[in-house]
Amino acid sequence: MLAKDIMTENPVTATELMSVAEALTLLYELDVRHLPVVRGSELVGIISDRDLRSFSGTDEEGEIDSVENARTATVSSFMNTSPIKASPETSARELVELMLLHRVGAIPVADVDTGDLLGIVSYVDLLRVLQETLEPA
Repeated sequence: MLAKDIMTENPVTATELMSVAEALTLLYELDVRHLPVVRGSELVGIISDRDLRSFSGTDEEGEIDSVENARTATVSSFMNTSPIKASPETSARELVELMLLHRVGAIPVADVDTGDLLGIVSYVDLLRVLQETLEPA
């Protein structure tokens, strides 16, 4: 099985100039943990809920400061600009190996020639593939 068979095609993305508040809203509303970051259609990074942990205050005053900071900070300040990425032909085994080696929960899939984002494979996608191969209980 290959990345192109597993990936979520045309995922929702962030841009470098998007506010952290907008990115957090997308993560929350979509119930996902990772957003590929694109410039046009080219993959330029990835941002995760882990990257944005600093935007949660420990008390009411801290929470207010965090919300204000999230409105003014941009994704470009927090995104990983060198994400682990895969091609559509990357095998499921290699995807798992990359996730384990680099301790990431999702890998964007990009066109080898153009760098354009095609999809994303998360650990949840890989668990679904595993579930399909297991015998019923």
